[in-house]
Amino acid sequence: MKNILQYFEKTCERFPDHIAVADDHASVTFHDLKRKSQQTGTMLASTLKKHRIPVAIYMDKSPALAEAMLGVLYSGNFYVVLDTQMPVERVHRIFETLQPAGILTDSSYIDKVNAFHTSRSDMPSSFEEDQSEPFSKTIKTFLIEDSALAGIDNKLLDRVRDQMTERDPAYILYTSGSTGQPKGTVISHRALISYGSWFIHAFDIDQATIFGSQTPLYFSMSVSDFYAALRTGATYQIIPKKYFSFPMQLMEYLNTYKVNTIYWVPSALNIVANWDTFSYIKPEYLKKVLFAGEVMPVKQLNYWRQALPDIFYANLFGPTETTDICSYYVVNHTFSDEETLPIGVACDNCDLIIVNENGKEATSGELLVSGPFLADGYYHNPSKTSEAFVQNPLNDAYPEVVYRTGDLVYRGEDGLLRYQGRKDFQIKHMGYRIEPGEIEASIGALPEIHACVCIYLETTDQILVFYQGKVKPDALSVTATSKLPAYMRPNKFIRIKQMPYNANGKIDRKLLKESYQEC
Repeated sequence: MKNILQYFEKTCERFPDHIAVADDHASVTFHDLKRKSQQTGTMLASTLKKHRIPVAIYMDKSPALAEAMLGVLYSGNFYVVLDTQMPVERVHRIFETLQPAGILTDSSYIDKVNAFHTSRSDMPSSFEEDQSEPFSKTIKTFLIEDSALAGIDNKLLDRVRDQMTERDPAYILYTSGSTGQPKGTVISHRALISYGSWFIHAFDIDQATIFGSQTPLYFSMSVSDFYAALRTGATYQIIPKKYFSFPMQLMEYLNTYKVNTIYWVPSALNIVANWDTFSYIKPEYLKKVLFAGEVMPVKQLNYWRQALPDIFYANLFGPTETTDICSYYVVNHTFSDEETLPIGVACDNCDLIIVNENGKEATSGELLVSGPFLADGYYHNPSKTSEAFVQNPLNDAYPEVVYRTGDLVYRGEDGLLRYQGRKDFQIKHMGYRIEPGEIEASIGALPEIHACVCIYLETTDQILVFYQGKVKPDALSVTATSKLPAYMRPNKFIRIKQMPYNANGKIDRKLLKESYQEC
């Protein structure tokens, strides 16, 4: 099959009355999700009259957002889910490269959408279909509520489907760019299908699975559980963001909706551990715990494993440019709090290569990825695409594109990959190369530490550690002396009440660094 919608439609035939997507306010069955998505697709296709063009979606995470995403695909186009809480200026920066043909929203955001896509008078002329037509008129606004009025035009949708190929973009995810301009990673139907097949098989996802979804739908991790549900008949149960600040209520939510599988960022799991939640309430139906997005501290993972020893745990690793994941490790070994988890082995149908600074194969160095999971590049950004998606340096026989992750890894004697850090996070201090993760693992293993982050200040050549926990900085200095060589010891320990988190639920290292420099 060449299109992700074909997999979705087969699921609708098999499980029409299963709940497909739900939150604490609404739910939609597979039958109704297909009907509503096709109505949205009809509305978009009949108005836009073009295919393979971007449609921005400005809606909160909900069953209606799922209808919008699939509706864009039914129209023969590709979607970009926008964070409704992002600054308007960032929306404009995204639009500078995206140049969307339309914005799909709901009635709660229509005024905001009308305001922000007409608020700038300095939009580049590339947005204009002709020089006489202003930018504000070239981006059409669609209300999801209006799609019901369109009905379903099966002939139109069939014509659209006939023109689609597996290489068509399915969606774009925007991430931060080093220049301040967001980068839009283009994921095709082919990549989404190939990756999803591995995820479903590796973690035994089926119609009995009930996902407890944590990550926003503009974040790459959401691709895994969302599309796995659509392909298998599983339920995608959306957990309101507020519960991740109240772990006991979070567990009650999991029990109420009988969630048996979660795929969360480690920060969400850590909150549960740091509050000793399982002394008061445990998830009654949970069978699988998957995590990715940042390093999982072993101390907090051990808390979960000791309280819930019969659950399946897996550490997943990968950048947005590999659809979501390129390696994984099933946690089947006991680790001490000071250790770090492996990132494991390559996913099926995915090849991982380690090269040194000279581009030669090595046991330690930068991770390169190849295979059908790969993104097609960055939207309207050929220079960044050519920097990151390159010819395999180990293959001079035929064209083979690999993605340069910028992640530093090494392969242990057991054959497992282990994450060392980012090339751009690596510290060069006192003539030594230092991985912040090693410092974080040593300090974070202390029982009193709930979370810690290592930051390097290039201007003053200082290593800083921000931490949460009931321990004084002097005590941490003693610990660092006993655990770390002199060149790795932090210059300063800074206690904070709460770690800042970005929109994806990960610790915001950039904000920590900026806040310290402003003091």
